Amino acid sequence: MRLIDFFPEASISVKNAASSWQEAIDFCMDPLLRHGIVNEDYVKAIKESTENNGPYYILVPGVALPHARPECGALKTGLSLTLLKNEVHFGENNEPVRLLIGLAASDSNAHIGAIQSLSELLCEDEHLSALLEASTEQQLTDIISRV
Repeated sequence: MRLIDFFPEASISVKNAASSWQEAIDFCMDPLLRHGIVNEDYVKAIKESTENNGPYYILVPGVALPHARPECGALKTGLSLTLLKNEVHFGENNEPVRLLIGLAASDSNAHIGAIQSLSELLCEDEHLSALLEASTEQQLTDIISRV
């Protein structure tokens, strides 16, 4: 399965800005909610976990992978991607984030393929730079489709 196959229709978006990290999570998780991949409890669990534990899901500077445990409301496995033109700050250290990749996995094994493909994408500096420099949903889709 290719990385792009984990993204349901209209789950890749570019937004100008988020007023808070909570709104950034909402932007990122909204497509997964609309497609029935997660429920409201899942989004709530991400926010509560962030408040209690900090943004543990920041993978590399500027990139976050918000997620929660499958039993928190992940109904299927899927990914979403939101690129913010203006960064939003997470946690006590005000870590700047521009790229959010929402992850939902229906069980602890279902997301392994997605994570492997995602790490291939993010480990390549040229791919990561291209994602952060993209200005349209189509550009983001094209970059993800190459992995």
